[in-house]
Amino acid sequence: MAVPVRAYLSIGEVLSKLRSEFSDITISKIRFLESEGLIEPQRTPSGYRKFTNSDLERLRFVLLAQRDQYLPLRVIKDNLDALDRGLVPSLTVGGIATPRLATSDGVASDISAVEQDLRLTRNELISAAQISEEQLTEYESYGLISIRGRHYDGDALAIAKNIVAISEFGIGARHLRAFKTAADREVGLVEQVTTSIRRQKGTESKAKADEVERELASLSIKLHASLVRAGLHRSK
Repeated sequence: MAVPVRAYLSIGEVLSKLRSEFSDITISKIRFLESEGLIEPQRTPSGYRKFTNSDLERLRFVLLAQRDQYLPLRVIKDNLDALDRGLVPSLTVGGIATPRLATSDGVASDISAVEQDLRLTRNELISAAQISEEQLTEYESYGLISIRGRHYDGDALAIAKNIVAISEFGIGARHLRAFKTAADREVGLVEQVTTSIRRQKGTESKAKADEVERELASLSIKLHASLVRAGLHRSK
């Protein structure tokens, strides 16, 4: 009978895996980095640390940053936070982290492919979208962009970049409120369908509703594009 493989590592096993690469690593140092909030392994009911492979790679990232870049723990912690929010840490201390875009065949894809779990601070959004503080405030005043909790998401970045591109044709943010109104109506139609599915009993109802939501969103985008294209053709 095969022995099941554990999904976690003990602190001693982590030490063993890292020692060949980092000769000065010790259990005390691992515990110190944990106390500083750089790694957060789970605990067994009896209090023993349970390290996942993600914890191991996170620890390796910290050790490499200390050894090769001589970065202080404060900066390393900021870099880890950027990674957790879907960003690429800045190469310079005090720099702005940038979004990590999905790629297709090695080429950076359109901003619509920005990871959905992307979380940006206000300054990071301004930097990534290449807009000013005044422009972002204007977009927000027209309801085109909004913050979710403490951060802006990938959709906010995509919207900002699209507004910038459209503005090059002389169309200002105030003219785009019609797009927001139309989008809100489409959202309402989609939610009419998915709300009833989410209310159904069963563990698969949420997954089904999410799938229907994605499909309807994709179809509505295609329909919207087709209607705009057809309208432009009729005007010629």
